[in-house]
Amino acid sequence: MRIPCPHCNKLNQLAIERLASQPICGACKKDLLSAPLEVDEQLFGELTAQSPLPVIADFWASWCGPCKMFAPTFQASALKHTNEALHVKINTEENQALSQRLSIRSIPTLAAYSKGKELTRVSGALPAPSLEQFVQRAIQGV
Repeated sequence: MRIPCPHCNKLNQLAIERLASQPICGACKKDLLSAPLEVDEQLFGELTAQSPLPVIADFWASWCGPCKMFAPTFQASALKHTNEALHVKINTEENQALSQRLSIRSIPTLAAYSKGKELTRVSGALPAPSLEQFVQRAIQGV
């Protein structure tokens, strides 16, 4: 699969099994999982179905104030949980079909996936301690 580097935006060809082995960007040499990945519907589908790590998805839009306020908290969580959980961001304006299919009715919405199944979902911008609990439950598979 082709993973965009969250630091330099270069595409990296990566076997799905390597997600759990601290992959680095071929261009900038930074950890591919230390910041949220901007993904489209296709990559989202591949990651949620095949990733050996739990996927924490942030559904957002550029015009959404709470989404913008929550972004640094989500980014800090991605850095804290590098190689424990995969943090992805899905722009609902650019991926409307996916948002409809998943019944995303408000933003921001967070959802956790493991082995192709949605584990849990919450709407609204979470404070850091609540996001930490959400991520920990996903890592534990709860």
